[in-house]
Amino acid sequence: MYCKCWSACISASSASDLSAPATPNINRARVNESPIVDVGSTSITIADSDHQENKSNATSGINSRKEKRKRESKADLYRGPGGSTLPKDVLNNLTQFQKKQKKGTIDVWWLYDDGGLTLLLPYIISTRRNWSACKLRVFALANKKDELEFEQRNMASLLAKFRIDYSDLKVIPDITKKPRDSTVSFFESLISEFKQTEGSTDGGPSHDPTVAITEAELLAMNDKTNRHLRLRELVMENSLEANLVVMTLPMPRKNVVSATLYMAWLETLTRDMPPFLLVRGNQTSVLTFYS
Repeated sequence: MYCKCWSACISASSASDLSAPATPNINRARVNESPIVDVGSTSITIADSDHQENKSNATSGINSRKEKRKRESKADLYRGPGGSTLPKDVLNNLTQFQKKQKKGTIDVWWLYDDGGLTLLLPYIISTRRNWSACKLRVFALANKKDELEFEQRNMASLLAKFRIDYSDLKVIPDITKKPRDSTVSFFESLISEFKQTEGSTDGGPSHDPTVAITEAELLAMNDKTNRHLRLRELVMENSLEANLVVMTLPMPRKNVVSATLYMAWLETLTRDMPPFLLVRGNQTSVLTFYS
């Protein structure tokens, strides 16, 4: 009897282990109520969308307040005489190098070999975050017009040795060309107040020997003056839309050119131009190729 009971228990247990699991009690009426489920999902989606929109609006509001505070802090930092508020255009000019630059170019006018500083500075600027969208363009001067292609190959080889990443290279062949009459008239208007004329008794700057520009000096410096006038024309033709212009600073010669004439040259180069950076190295090598 004991064996029969044990056998019956084993048989019953085996039968129950091998039987199919019970079918769950599904409320089919609930499953078929699809409109209720869809409406609920739509409501949740709309609620999530509203939440995201509110979050976006809040973030936008925070960013706008930050920008406003930044503008106000800059306005407080830069003040005019007597603490007066500066005009908006003046404030923008003062802070333009702190802003993210739009896509454009940094134009380098490498006029003389100054040790490479005129090339190195704009290259470093182009690697900064605010100037990363600006490509480097290099302009150089050719000694002879008939050797233009040779000069351009030499310059490209030199830039490759310097490991300067540039987008365009242009060699200017006609620097010795006579400037236009309109450019000459512009320069004459700059120096008219300081130009020494015989028989004048107005007592202005032209009679102050420390600032006056004599006819003899103008005659002696005529070639250099024409060179700077021609440079102005070339920069206006090629770089008027640049984000930044970097040019080798003309070397001032003491007791050779007066301060007034020298500053008139610089004004000729930079008047009505994009942001302009004049650089002059001291002939000390700053690029690897020189070392």
